[in-house]
Amino acid sequence: MTSGPLRVAPHARLDLAARCITLPCPLAELPASVRIAADPRELDSPFEARADLRQAVRDMLRLGGFKPSGRSKPACEYLVRALEEERWPRINPVVDACNLVSWQSQLPMSVVDLAKTQGALEVRIAAPGTRYVFNPAGQEIDVTALICLFDAAGPIANAVKDAQRTKTDPQSRTLLALVWGTQSHQGRAERAAQSFGELLAEVGASVDAVAFAASDAG
Repeated sequence: MTSGPLRVAPHARLDLAARCITLPCPLAELPASVRIAADPRELDSPFEARADLRQAVRDMLRLGGFKPSGRSKPACEYLVRALEEERWPRINPVVDACNLVSWQSQLPMSVVDLAKTQGALEVRIAAPGTRYVFNPAGQEIDVTALICLFDAAGPIANAVKDAQRTKTDPQSRTLLALVWGTQSHQGRAERAAQSFGELLAEVGASVDAVAFAASDAG
């Protein structure tokens, strides 16, 4: 990520929050804290459950014309089902912390490896026909009309599925985390970003808030 604020195009329903994370060691060597390693159901959540959030997040993603349903539903909805089915994912301490906060806050989150990004970053709605690979198997997602994080080479993250090319790996050290909140629950995304930062501070990470600047991208 280049120096300076993250550019964000106008979006009437998005309430975005972000943190830049610097790890004290390569991600493969980072230990998980007791809270990160715990069963999410055994922890006191800093968030009150909101029955209307699922629809609010989907409405935010629909603004540009995207359909957040089926295999394209918000990532936080997958976490709810995963915990119900006793298949909570364990990836690495950073992604695990992200999943924990996403499940608690009911908001989708993204984590990207900044060392893998190219040029300046910007958040905007994807143009028609925009696609990218989202997993090691080479599967693609069509993100037409979805609000996404872009670098100079294309989209890399959103509230549904992040791009494979900028996901964390064992050597990751500098990361960007985004919380895709909604204006109808303004401030909840910032609280989620703060909670995520607190979890990573427990394992020695340096956490910095990310400033935003207006972009005129459509």
